[in-house]
Amino acid sequence: MKVAAVQHDIVWEDRDANFARLEPMIGDAAAEGARLVVLTEMYSTGFSMDTAHTSEPPGGPSEQFVADQADAHGVWVGASMPVRDGVDRPFNRFLLAGPAGERYHYDKIHPFSYGREDEHYAAGDGRVTVDVEGVRVALFVCYDLRFADEFWALARDTDCYVVVANWPAARREHWRTLARARAIENQAYVVAANRVGTGGGLDYAGDSAVYGPFGEELAIAGDTGPVGTEEIIYADVDRDHVEKVRAKFPFLEDRRS
Repeated sequence: MKVAAVQHDIVWEDRDANFARLEPMIGDAAAEGARLVVLTEMYSTGFSMDTAHTSEPPGGPSEQFVADQADAHGVWVGASMPVRDGVDRPFNRFLLAGPAGERYHYDKIHPFSYGREDEHYAAGDGRVTVDVEGVRVALFVCYDLRFADEFWALARDTDCYVVVANWPAARREHWRTLARARAIENQAYVVAANRVGTGGGLDYAGDSAVYGPFGEELAIAGDTGPVGTEEIIYADVDRDHVEKVRAKFPFLEDRRS
């Protein structure tokens, strides 16, 4: 299955501007044969803590845009957005929409307390894996990447981890290293889609990437400095390859938990 990670800028708290920016990029990815198109964390608003202004109910405009794009192009599309869903604070929700109307969601388990996300967003309490055209895809958001145990817990039933992010340029080496480590230690693909540009006073370098189950670089966005540049990267992910790697090198069998 061909995947596309869309490394894009985000117009701060302006959904319509971001929909207009991303619609042709999703179309380009679909035209290149991608079956799964991954946008970034908080793709329609930026990493804003003004949730009274930015958050939406389930099925709101940010969710509907993702679902509409999946339907229009006949592909799977994923991204995160702020969603109010029955608790006192919204969730940072990763929505994955399919071409036949499928909708799955994962709520970020680890709000980024250093950036006070935990004061404005509720923590999710469940992990999610989705079968996407025969590839078992696990969904994660940004700061989750630092918590290896979350990835370990899903390893045996996951072929490809997808991580969407607004990861600042100041810690870009952490992003690169942790994404690759999650691939190596779990013998699975990692699709890591991060934003570029400037938002909320922070710079974002992108560094989007796809790593293979040995940690090999299958696709890496170009290094254009601390505010990056928009780019779409592509790679093929193959469930059979994951199974062959794990059979030849059965490292997962030596785990104690």
